[in-house]
Amino acid sequence: MTNVDLIATATFGLEALVAQEVKALGYEKVTVENGKVTFNADLSAICRANLWLRTADRVRLKVGEFKAATFDELFEQTKALPWPELIPGNAEFPVEGKSVKSTLFSVSDCQAIVKKAVVESMKQKYKQQWFPEQGPLYKIEVALLKDIATLTIDTSGAGLHKRGYRGMASQAPLKETLAAALILLSHWQPDTVLMDPFCGSGTIPIEAALIGQNIAPGMNREFVSENWPTIPREFWRQARKETHDLACYNRSLSIIGTDIDNDVLKLARQNAGEAGVDELVHFQCLPVAQVRSSKKYGKIICNPPYGERLGELREVERLYREMGQVFSRLDTWSFYILAAHPQFEKLYGRPATKKRKLYNGNIKVDYYQYFGPRPPRKASVDGFSYENRSIGV
Repeated sequence: MTNVDLIATATFGLEALVAQEVKALGYEKVTVENGKVTFNADLSAICRANLWLRTADRVRLKVGEFKAATFDELFEQTKALPWPELIPGNAEFPVEGKSVKSTLFSVSDCQAIVKKAVVESMKQKYKQQWFPEQGPLYKIEVALLKDIATLTIDTSGAGLHKRGYRGMASQAPLKETLAAALILLSHWQPDTVLMDPFCGSGTIPIEAALIGQNIAPGMNREFVSENWPTIPREFWRQARKETHDLACYNRSLSIIGTDIDNDVLKLARQNAGEAGVDELVHFQCLPVAQVRSSKKYGKIICNPPYGERLGELREVERLYREMGQVFSRLDTWSFYILAAHPQFEKLYGRPATKKRKLYNGNIKVDYYQYFGPRPPRKASVDGFSYENRSIGV
């Protein structure tokens, strides 16, 4: 097995950004669809994609894709796929599934049929009638969309947003993958001040610190495919070595996270410590009304409260008006604000330069972007790696 097709799954609205990350890793055969980015690469890409992708949800190995409007079609075409080349005889291979706008709408039946087909394929190769499934995990997914079945194996294990630094979270945490996306979409550069005045458990400042020092988001966690005998251990060793070689640990950063809750700031400091960036981020208890800076240029990137409960809505609307007044004092800064309120721009006091539709979990939100003047160009003084390239989406 030389090259494989991989799928980096993506939250709605982030597909183009995930594609940019995949290309920045050096993989050019990229196809972008709703919710996923497919690319062709060698086996080492499983290691590198899991370690480096900041905005993807997970990485799946694509085994096959075909039309299946009947259970017989699903069984026979699944059985014909090269499962024994991918899955060892002692592997655990559970099947999960989903079906959208397809004739085969019973997910449980589809899962059972795929499981049976894979077992039959494995029987032919391994010459055994029963599989103990006590070895490495190869979680199979059958996804049906408009009668097209896509069969994949999950290579990540826990979702890629689980970097390993956030043991506990504040009441409404922002996923690490979405926080990284907000930063990358802002075109923030490490020589610019970044502030989050609603930092909560610190996700945006911590992700900024990882980006600023080019630290791979998966550096300090494990992936299910690390236990696969089908991927040489040397590939993982080289991929992890690359994460250390490309990290810019000596790069100084100016990142500030503020919040009005001292308890949640303690959690933010703890999370920053777990991520190894506690010396790069300054956390402070401060209401948004007191936000100031002596720096001429900077970026505020934040996820203020949404006011989902009826009683909170008026308070949140007052907060948005206050943000507009306070941020207007920083007239050479840029502002990037995630909000769900349909009247946010009116409450804030001015229309955004640009906005982008996203989802924060199941909540439909807009990313309001207010561009300030460009700061003077500075000569690059430290290393240049693919993570530091400007991502224009």
